[in-house]
Order: sequence, then C-alpha cells, then structure tokens
Amino acid sequence: MPVVTVEFVSDLDHPIRDGLAQAIADAVGRVLGTPPGQTWVRLRSLQPNQYAENDAHLEASDFPVFVTLLERLPPAGTDLQAQVTSLTEAIAKVVGRPGGCVHIEYASAARGRVSFGGRLVE
Repeated sequence: MPVVTVEFVSDLDHPIRDGLAQAIADAVGRVLGTPPGQTWVRLRSLQPNQYAENDAHLEASDFPVFVTLLERLPPAGTDLQAQVTSLTEAIAKVVGRPGGCVHIEYASAARGRVSFGGRLVE
C-alpha cells in the first residue's frame, strides 16, 4: 500500500526518462518487500526555475530528488534508519543521482486517516 510521490528536478537536457516511474516502483517495492501491484509511485517533474537553494547554484548532476512516502504505519528507530538508507541507495541508483541528492519525507501513518476506493486503511 505504500504511496510514493517523487518530485524530480530536471531540465530539458536531463529529462525524466521513459519507464522511470516503473523503475522506482520496482526498486521501492523490493526494499519494502511489497507484493506486485502494492507500491504506487507518482512521478512529478520540477523545472530548475521552480526550485532554488539560498545563495547556491546547482549543476544538473546535483539537482535533488524529493521523495514522500505514505505507509500504513512507518517504521521507527533503527528500522526507520535502515529503511531510509536502503531507499536512498535504491532510488539514487535508479535515477542516476548521488544518494546525497535524494531526500525522503515520511508522511504521517495512513492507518485510520486515509482511504483507498472507499476503504479506510486499518
């Protein structure tokens, strides 16, 4: 059930390649151990003029990848850190950016507050 939203800063010289959403879904699904069809990825593109860092100029190879992860119940403690490490490495490999460019945000637990097809996540 994880829903993964990826915002990928890219320019015309480095567009999002065909099949990238599927590759991310497959990689994240392997890390999380989800069955086929249970990890959903939404991939969005941000143009460089829609992203900035204060007092800094970024090269295309340094453009960030923002990942938001919605899970039924996110892990905690050392399990969370292990998942962050594994997801960062997997996503960085798929998108071809250094791990330092992959930033992961965990949404609040979906349990009891999110529904899919009219069914509340329990």
